[in-house]
Amino acid sequence: MSEFPTPEQLFARPFFFCGIGGSGMLPLAQILKSRGCTVAGSDRAYDQGHTPEKFSALEQQGFALHPQDGSGIVSGDQVLVASAAIEDTVPEVKAAKDLGCLRMTRAELNSILFNTSGAGIAVAGTSGKSTVTGMLGWILEATGRSPTIMNGAVMKNFVSPERPYASSVVGGNAIYLSEVDESDGSIALYRPAVGVLLNVSLDHKSMEELRQLFGDYLDRSRIGVINADDAEALALLPRAKEVITFGIEQDKAQIGIVAGSIAEGPVRQAAMVVDRHDGSEHSLLLNVPGRHNLSNALAAIAGAAAAGVPVAAAVEALAGYAGLARRFDIIGTNHAAITVIDDFGHNPEKCAATLRTLRQHPGRVIAFFQPHGYGPLRQMGDELAQTFASELAEGDRVIFSDPVYFGGTTDRSEGSERIVRLIEDAGSHAEHIPTRKACGDRIMQIAGPGDRIVVMGARDDTLTAFAQDLYARLS
Repeated sequence: MSEFPTPEQLFARPFFFCGIGGSGMLPLAQILKSRGCTVAGSDRAYDQGHTPEKFSALEQQGFALHPQDGSGIVSGDQVLVASAAIEDTVPEVKAAKDLGCLRMTRAELNSILFNTSGAGIAVAGTSGKSTVTGMLGWILEATGRSPTIMNGAVMKNFVSPERPYASSVVGGNAIYLSEVDESDGSIALYRPAVGVLLNVSLDHKSMEELRQLFGDYLDRSRIGVINADDAEALALLPRAKEVITFGIEQDKAQIGIVAGSIAEGPVRQAAMVVDRHDGSEHSLLLNVPGRHNLSNALAAIAGAAAAGVPVAAAVEALAGYAGLARRFDIIGTNHAAITVIDDFGHNPEKCAATLRTLRQHPGRVIAFFQPHGYGPLRQMGDELAQTFASELAEGDRVIFSDPVYFGGTTDRSEGSERIVRLIEDAGSHAEHIPTRKACGDRIMQIAGPGDRIVVMGARDDTLTAFAQDLYARLS
């Protein structure tokens, strides 16, 4: 990153975010603005009238929003923050190039904030990053550490009328907590004091690439925090300098669960956490369901321990953890006991975790799935089909819409039809209905008493509105 100015010079310049409403861009923009930077931005969703309440909240917080026509780029001093994948034909990119503006990716900017903090705590892995970041952030806040938090999801503990989209928290400079992304390789930019590794499984890259990226990440971390239940993550343990392990199943994990102590319910769970450093046991109450969330809680406790928070204090803090928006987010249950759930599940591991949580309790599952792009569907479509086929019970349904598409030149030749065919070939019931509106109509036709309807997908804020609309129609 030698082409970038020093942090002091960089943060004295005005910033312009292309796609400011995105889950990765928005929290970073909020952190910069709260630290005194001038921040403006544009977003295709803003131009199209999607999620107007989000952009209204941003304007109320003092962000200058512009149409995505290049009109917001007015000076060569501006720093353009844009996705590495964004095309050169986007007006902001063309205008910035013409004016000679510095261009940075979200990850490049975030890594500078991270690496220049007193201590950077990173959360990595294919699945669970946002949840563990939210849990660990709440532990650090509740125990008086005043962290700055960069997350890809809205953390309910930090939501206020002034900040309804609290995917970031601006605390002190001593601790900077951030999820870090392997999908674009940008995890390589971070130098963590504490590096949490949750799991290693197929998503955007091959397993060989992931092993290299995550292994190098542990090598750069002062302390590695590793999930002993995940064979691929555990195999990378020799790459860590110093390590704390966690796990539900592995009795050698340093932060674990007392055998037979787990009590699970539809919306919360309890268990006894054991710290095998000293043999102490601590009663955990967690207001989110699912075995994957119990593992996430252990990751947060172990990460906090690596940062100097006593296990007892971390466990106590988690009783107040309120969850994330779009992570098994229950919209409501109607008079016929039909429940609608909004969920971020979009890769095989996340979808499996959500479906397993639903299957632990009675009621038919109707899953709506909107793929988060044509590229990801090609990359992991077979594994996704296998997940739905194996995790859905007899009588359950899954309905696929066409993948989300925001424009550009991506190859759209292979869509949801192939995945639905693979699921049906495996003996489960799946449907492909191209438009989301028609999918909603179909769900209304088939929903019955006691059903759980789960809306799944990523990279599209309007999925929450779709889930809320389904619930309103059912009520």
